[in-house]
Amino acid sequence: QVKLVESGGGLVQAGGSLRLSCVASGGTFSSYATAWFRQAPRKEREFVAAITWTAGARSYADSVKGRFTISRADGGTMVFLQMDNLQPEDTAVYYCNADSVPIASMATRGYESHNWGQGIQVTVSS
Repeated sequence: QVKLVESGGGLVQAGGSLRLSCVASGGTFSSYATAWFRQAPRKEREFVAAITWTAGARSYADSVKGRFTISRADGGTMVFLQMDNLQPEDTAVYYCNADSVPIASMATRGYESHNWGQGIQVTVSS
């Protein structure tokens, strides 16, 4: 069973930076894409960024392009989200996800998966 554990969240002022980490275990990740999602209070979960197993392709939500960078290491068992120029609207619980699907499908509204981390809070003050 895939296990995902996030770390690195916290409180930061607008314009600041944070780096989220996700450690994956319990699966064969040779065919897994990995992604970050977020959910703000009273809002639906939304796609943030995804990266393929080979790190050859990345996908970003329009709202974070140019500010966030997704990367992975250690054979795909660690995934990072570097978040720069954070804004109050980035405040949310951020979730790590991994699954054997095309990264394009992760960005679709109906995307479903059984593999989620517990979530980590990111709060950006104005």
